[in-house]
Amino acid sequence: MIINKIFEMVGAICGVAGAVLVSLNIPQSKYGFVLFLISSILLGVVSWQRNMQYLLTMQTVFFWINVVGVIRWF
Repeated sequence: MIINKIFEMVGAICGVAGAVLVSLNIPQSKYGFVLFLISSILLGVVSWQRNMQYLLTMQTVFFWINVVGVIRWF
């Protein structure tokens, strides 16, 4: 499915961009957690549709970690 490829690509880009923002430790770093959240949702959907249990588990844990990050920063 083409949507899976788009989710996978956008999820990866958001994850990398989020990591860069958080690592810079600048006032805009808080948006890194928003990008991480988007990434974990998109990659979670892809792993669920591809029946990748362990990757889905990891993305679920990342999702909740990112929720905490968003709550703490905003």
